[in-house]
Amino acid sequence: MIEFKGASVIAPDTGVTILQPTTLSLTERHISIVGANGGGKSTLVRLINGLIPPTEGSVEVEGLNVATHGAEVRRRVGFLFTDPSAQLIMPTAVEDVMLSLRRSIKDKNKRTRAALDALEEMGLGERADVSVSALSGGQRQLLALAGVLAVTPSVLIADEPTTLLDLRWRAHVGALLRSLPVQLIEVTHDLDSASRAQRTLVIDDGQIAFDGHPHEAIQRYRDLMFGRTARQAPQ
Repeated sequence: MIEFKGASVIAPDTGVTILQPTTLSLTERHISIVGANGGGKSTLVRLINGLIPPTEGSVEVEGLNVATHGAEVRRRVGFLFTDPSAQLIMPTAVEDVMLSLRRSIKDKNKRTRAALDALEEMGLGERADVSVSALSGGQRQLLALAGVLAVTPSVLIADEPTTLLDLRWRAHVGALLRSLPVQLIEVTHDLDSASRAQRTLVIDDGQIAFDGHPHEAIQRYRDLMFGRTARQAPQ
């Protein structure tokens, strides 16, 4: 259960409202979020694990207030970024996953074994000692996912996880994410992927423009975008 209770975000330097006061409960196993760039999608999901604090209101994950129990919330909520380079910092694949496990597994040998098992589950077992920079874009995203899942979160936030991938890797990573036994909250521009969710939010101009069945949500999103394009077109 993820609860937004009047949560809003105002940029401290400009005073611009990035996210309007938002109240909603997120309970479905797979929720997709769509909307225009700069509309507030990433801000919404970053509130869930405290990457961005709410200016007003609150966000709770499994009854824990993100603002006051941030460390515990982040143990329960994994975050997968658009660009895996944002979270891959060690020289090799196995070392990067081991870094994620440093707090939960103190014994180095056990930590190494757990990291290798995590890589094997992602199909990267043979790439364990390969330099991260030598991996393909899809492999780097799988490595980032391995590090996130190694600490067994109950919620996974994927913020445009396939945007930088080619069609083959996009399909592979997307299918893998949907198969995971966690609550998946996916921000995406891939409308086919968004349509596979149980529920879809349309975020527009810092607020929820629609919340409901994916097919209806995607049509609402199309209407918003094409209507805006028509209004902006030269006469």
